[in-house]
Amino acid sequence: MPWKVSWRVTVDGRDMSAGMRPYLIAISVSDKDGMASDAASLTFDDAVGQLLLPKGGANVAIELDGVRIFEGVVDGTPWALTRGGGRILSVSAKGLDTRGRAKEGQTWHLDDATLDEALQKGAKVAGLEGITVDRELGQLKRPYWSPQGASFLGWARRLAADHGATFKVRGSRAVFAKRGQGASAAGGAMPTVEAKIPGNVITAHIDPAQGRRAFKAARVRYFDRKKATFEEKDVEIGADDTEAVNVRRFTAADGDEADAIGQGRRSDAERERATGTIEMDLEPAAQAEGTLNLTGARAGIDGSYRIVGVTHKADRGGGATTSIEIKQPQGEAGKDSRTPTQSTPANVPIPTPRAT
Repeated sequence: MPWKVSWRVTVDGRDMSAGMRPYLIAISVSDKDGMASDAASLTFDDAVGQLLLPKGGANVAIELDGVRIFEGVVDGTPWALTRGGGRILSVSAKGLDTRGRAKEGQTWHLDDATLDEALQKGAKVAGLEGITVDRELGQLKRPYWSPQGASFLGWARRLAADHGATFKVRGSRAVFAKRGQGASAAGGAMPTVEAKIPGNVITAHIDPAQGRRAFKAARVRYFDRKKATFEEKDVEIGADDTEAVNVRRFTAADGDEADAIGQGRRSDAERERATGTIEMDLEPAAQAEGTLNLTGARAGIDGSYRIVGVTHKADRGGGATTSIEIKQPQGEAGKDSRTPTQSTPANVPIPTPRAT
């Protein structure tokens, strides 16, 4: 059965699409918002073992409908046999080379340096070409930086969690960007996806008003060296329906770090106010940290959301779809501002009590 979507796969810079076409069954690519590496899977019909296993660490790039949706390295080649299903060879790839030095523990330190300088140092020791750091976050200065034996991956992810940022390694470079802003680390706008009902939306499951992560403010404790005393810094989050305060258990190094951590907690709280998944016709432009505009659903559901995860799937017999995970409602999302009415629709019968 012929493919219904255009695709292209290159391995180590060579276009392998023509050779793969008779055997490729399915393509799957996932893009998360930073806590997990990008991942891809190519599924092949390996009926007589005719396919050559790619070497681990080979560079792979995948395009759908002319848009590059994945760049990474081969991470595994699982093979499976079932009596009724034949022989299947899968080639799995990740945006991060798991064989590299990024998982190696680091013990260096820097004094009186910025976050950008510290992350650049860590990326270099990890064998990466470099890291692109958000301009505002990169200016944060501390008297002392050190991974303290943690790997670059673990250390950078911990910093990202503290400061409301996204950290991701793609190929030979890393990105450390402020989360929930709809912008890349370099400051450019991320893509916007239009989801329309009726139109390109297949299914939708959305909860626009979650209360578990709602807080009035974030509170971080730090030590003021000039006053020689512990202080607390509050950052307003602004949830109207709660008095709870998000208190950090650990003490920050100084007031600047406390403020940065508080802003990160605020970003996380705003992000977790809604959650949902939308499956739609293939939209290769969709990316994590981009924006999704939903229309045609209903009041309180329509609006803008932040994309936190994208999964593209294409197969030889069933076309192609994009599944998008959303959070962080914006605009009218989560707000039903219609005036309530007590009138009963004419076509709804009103039951009467039974006579006793």
